[in-house]
Amino acid sequence: MHFSRQRKKILETLKNNMVHPSAECIHKILKQENSEIGLATVYRNLNKLADDGTIKKIAGLEDAVHYDHNTDLHYHFFCKRCRKIFDLPSNIAPSLVKKAEMMTGFKIDTHEIVFHGTCIECREDKGEENG
Repeated sequence: MHFSRQRKKILETLKNNMVHPSAECIHKILKQENSEIGLATVYRNLNKLADDGTIKKIAGLEDAVHYDHNTDLHYHFFCKRCRKIFDLPSNIAPSLVKKAEMMTGFKIDTHEIVFHGTCIECREDKGEENG
């Protein structure tokens, strides 16, 4: 895939924002940096990057689709308070796929797991105990 200057800037912005931003969030960051990349261009480039496997789309958590530059196998945690998405290592459930295949007879090629709850920062803001 050809990486235009705009596509490089969009990908760089995604990589520098570790909480899996939406296209609107990336556009807002670019505007704050005085970039003249339009929202439609951001959407178009993110979709092309996702289609070719350079990034991942995370859909179904909210109305907006979020994007992840990390394409390695991992899970996500969605904070219901601050709406941020965090990465979790896939080795927290090392035998999950194997066990699911054995129990169902299915052949699993890929999977996505999202945990929902409250992140540490939001829990500390509300005075909740960790653990």
